[in-house]
Amino acid sequence: MARLRVVAVTGRLPAWAESACAEYLKRMPRGYEAQRLAVKPEPRSSGKSPAQWLAAESKRIASVVPADTLRIALDERGNALTTTQFAAQLRDWLAASASVTFVIGGPDGLDAAFARGCAVRLQLSTLTLPHALAQVLLCEQLYRAASLHTGHPYHRA
Repeated sequence: MARLRVVAVTGRLPAWAESACAEYLKRMPRGYEAQRLAVKPEPRSSGKSPAQWLAAESKRIASVVPADTLRIALDERGNALTTTQFAAQLRDWLAASASVTFVIGGPDGLDAAFARGCAVRLQLSTLTLPHALAQVLLCEQLYRAASLHTGHPYHRA
């Protein structure tokens, strides 16, 4: 069983984004288990520095990410992949580990030390995306990649 997780530092998503993420993850083909977990962002009015915000969020992320998972950081400076390349890469990641976790940072990104500890840094787009849309896009691409793995030509990727 391939286990996929999307962990995002986020507040409550708009209903449309919650619904879209849930729909894509529910559609995953047999042999794939997928879930999305929200991690509470550090309050920006707490008197802490940006480095302290990121460190606090990093601890929250670490508390929900299993030790035996392959961690992928979503990062605007990460590797850009086509859908076909992403599907092939996901297959490789799952061959290396039965569990893969994708981590989306909060409004200020991810703690640098946490990001360095991830196996890969992945870029979703060169465009700036709203946080909710980035989560929907990632869930859709995971569904598309898993569909391609099982022989379903999902929209002729």
